[in-house]
Amino acid sequence: MRILLVEDDKWLGNALLYHLKKENYAVDMALDGELGLELALSADYDLVLLDRMLPKLDGLTVLKRIREAGLKYPVLFITAMDAVEERVNGLDAGADDYIVKPFATQEMLARIRAICRRPNLTLEEEVVRLEDLELVPRAGLLRCGGQNVELTPKETQLIELLMRNRGQVLPREVIMDRVWGPLDSVEPGNIDSYIHFLRRKMVALGSPWRIRTQRGMGYRLEKA
Repeated sequence: MRILLVEDDKWLGNALLYHLKKENYAVDMALDGELGLELALSADYDLVLLDRMLPKLDGLTVLKRIREAGLKYPVLFITAMDAVEERVNGLDAGADDYIVKPFATQEMLARIRAICRRPNLTLEEEVVRLEDLELVPRAGLLRCGGQNVELTPKETQLIELLMRNRGQVLPREVIMDRVWGPLDSVEPGNIDSYIHFLRRKMVALGSPWRIRTQRGMGYRLEKA
């Protein structure tokens, strides 16, 4: 499941990023409304976590433009504005739910799960498919040809990133940012270790997909 987080408070944003990735969600983050809208209109997301008060473009404007563009993915408003009128304005603009700061991380995660359980918003078993290769992010399972292997949270996030960008070379810096995030101090060699583990598991599954090394550039997922 891919989430867009638009939050201008770096401390809160990084904390949410950490907890979302810990739950095996793939997350992109924007620190202002302008970039948030650009990402929302240019990429395919399953959910948007949107702060109400943002620099450049406020959250309400971002939400209205998302809906005007015909995008139907769910939006959860994050705000310190708890007046009834503000909640009504957000819901009328197309928000699916509202959570008021300060809030417990577990409440936010529960609201995300609740939104995705709604009949018209439920993902197809939350499975990422690439022909016969299937990833179940929430369960940390990689499947192929009737077999499956268990993945660690980081392996899950890494293979999901590669599957969603199949055929594209992903620089190491992008992988570090998307999988480990700004809060983790990770050694570059750790990426090589996780790639090695994933390669072994994919071979064990008999998958025709392979993770290739583009020397000096990064990694890409392609057919063997």
